[in-house]
Amino acid sequence: MINGLIILCAYLIGSIPSGLWIGKIFYNTDIREHGSGNLGATNTFRTLGKKAGIVVTVMDVLKGTAAVLLAALPIFSDSSIHSLILGLVAVIGHMFPIFANFRGGKAVATSAGVLLGYSWPLFVLLLIAFLVTLKITKIVSLTSMIAALVALIYSIVYYFVTGDFALSILVAFLFTFIIYRHRANIVRIKNGTEPKVKWL
Repeated sequence: MINGLIILCAYLIGSIPSGLWIGKIFYNTDIREHGSGNLGATNTFRTLGKKAGIVVTVMDVLKGTAAVLLAALPIFSDSSIHSLILGLVAVIGHMFPIFANFRGGKAVATSAGVLLGYSWPLFVLLLIAFLVTLKITKIVSLTSMIAALVALIYSIVYYFVTGDFALSILVAFLFTFIIYRHRANIVRIKNGTEPKVKWL
């Protein structure tokens, strides 16, 4: 019973459609009707601007972190679910949110939040890698996939050093999700038609 409840909570946290709610409440805009139609932070930046984009990014990151930290709450002390599984469930909720007809984001920010809640040094490494790569390429989708690859390599090396198999498995799932969700972007990158950010 307690395991089912904590998994449901993780999914509902991940399902919070930050971009949709911020757009509708503060801008009277449904970002699903603009840009890429995606509910993630990137489309929020493009559609609503830098301020809204930053807010949505932070909210999406914190969804992943909150899900991981659920396991530490006294109410869930009897749960046998690993905190990283809760993070994975939150990412699935972000991609397929019940509050937005199961049309969500591309898993990048919430995946980062999961890693922040579990291993902040890895989060810091990925943040640096993301910002440096974005500065060079100006392409958010490419930068996101490169950051995911860095996380995958890190988790594999980390496993051989510490034996943390759970982190390696989680990151492998997140990497797969991110690449799959960016398959249309990959085509545009190959064709040279992928949009570049103008605010950095």
